[in-house]
Amino acid sequence: MRVLHLEDSPQDHLLVKREFQKSGEPLEILCVENLPAFEQALTATRFDVVLADYRLPGFTALDAWQVMQRLSIRLPFVLLSGAIGETAAVQAIQAGMSDYLPKEDLAKLRHVTQRAIETHRIVLAREHADAELLQSQRQLASFAEQLQLTIEQERAAIAREIHDDIGGSLAAIRFDLAWISRHTLDTTMLTHVDAATEMLQHAVQASQRIMMSLRPAILDQGLAAAMQWLGDSFSRRTGIATQIKAQLQTEQLPKAIQLAAYRTAQEALTNASKHAQCTQVKIDLVGDEHFLTLEIADNGQGMTETTAPQGSGFGLNGLKERAKTVGGWLDVSSHKGKGTSITLSIPLNGQVSQPPDDTRTVAP
Repeated sequence: MRVLHLEDSPQDHLLVKREFQKSGEPLEILCVENLPAFEQALTATRFDVVLADYRLPGFTALDAWQVMQRLSIRLPFVLLSGAIGETAAVQAIQAGMSDYLPKEDLAKLRHVTQRAIETHRIVLAREHADAELLQSQRQLASFAEQLQLTIEQERAAIAREIHDDIGGSLAAIRFDLAWISRHTLDTTMLTHVDAATEMLQHAVQASQRIMMSLRPAILDQGLAAAMQWLGDSFSRRTGIATQIKAQLQTEQLPKAIQLAAYRTAQEALTNASKHAQCTQVKIDLVGDEHFLTLEIADNGQGMTETTAPQGSGFGLNGLKERAKTVGGWLDVSSHKGKGTSITLSIPLNGQVSQPPDDTRTVAP
């Protein structure tokens, strides 16, 4: 054990040294009497613990503690002093010192010192683990952002292929059917042509719907128009009454934010149709120059702790990560039998606001 002892009494230093030597363990202990020597020792040698008297000529242990803070040296710091008063002891502990031991209790010195060292090691290990966790979270967020970008690029590419290849083929088939219809009088043939034309129309509508889902070109007309189209098409497709309210002071929103809001509404509506067993959905979009809020609420059965992960956990987690990529956050509130509300909040001032600590509430 390497100990730095800040003490102006040679007799007290000798008592401390003898107390450590009782254990028989290897010991290196250096005694210094003033702040310059204390600072020089800290920068020249690596110590395991600092022991310090409280009152020394011209300064106190708090001044020595400030020296360590200035040097960014973190060591367990045990105050070993005579009666200094409760106030001074409390101030020392509040400043960050590890422990306080009166000089008349030297029998406890080894125990207190070892405890301070172990506690310090635990604190450092926890901080290291927290730093690694934070780095991992940042990497995951970066991966999620890159994954979302890749997905959108793939969706756009597939949509273009559907438009160019499948769309062109369907258009050619339409012309051929029209030509057949004009050049035949066979009623059976015309019946088949009409049936084929009807099926072709369904295929065209399906391809358009798929393209719109993959690459929402409707966003070119603004986020409010996109929400209106999304809600109307959802209502027609599912039969669920959908109420859309959009109040935007500006449509000049970054493409990334528009896409995040659109995908959030799209996923929320998909969850509502698959899991909510609802009869009504409300889409509320509000935005000014500082903030954008999108809420999708249904009157369905709600989620519980047991059903939420299986029903929509992965999708919601994906939406939360998508929200983070644009500096926002996602809040999910659900009450059994009273529906579910998904709220996306995005600051528009270029600063990432801090979301509430609890970004998901599932009530029984």
